[in-house]
Amino acid sequence: MDPKKYPMEVEQSLLPLQQNPPGYSIGYPPPESYPSTSGQPAQHYGAPAASGLYIQGPYPGQTVVTVQPPANVSFTPLTSPEPDYLCYSIFTLLCCCLPLGSAALVYSVTTRDANMFGHQPIASRNSRMARILNHVSVAIGLLFWLITVVGLAVIISL
Repeated sequence: MDPKKYPMEVEQSLLPLQQNPPGYSIGYPPPESYPSTSGQPAQHYGAPAASGLYIQGPYPGQTVVTVQPPANVSFTPLTSPEPDYLCYSIFTLLCCCLPLGSAALVYSVTTRDANMFGHQPIASRNSRMARILNHVSVAIGLLFWLITVVGLAVIISL
């Protein structure tokens, strides 16, 4: 290296690779406490027990913050929950109209969740939508079966 270009790097002495590293502070075991590799079973496993070095609680300089939910949010179930029409939704899903039955099932489950968390307006709206979708699904299913029966009767009578 050129000492005129890099004066700081030349002045700093480099440690030779054969130099031993500095000793460690309290908490590290001496090298003789590690298990040997001579084929004998090891006597000690895991980290050595250091008595008095572990301090419970926050780290020094750490601030502990306790977070509580807001006072105006209540997670109590409703005293008069809205009907969720879950069985009706499963029936329409399997027997009448699959797309509308699956949408009604989603609204039924969200109604049940809103009832559990005490959200009356959301439960009311989802319950009404599940009922409407179930009624429409049954109507479409009945109309489909009526058209199928009439079509078969016409085909058989010819």
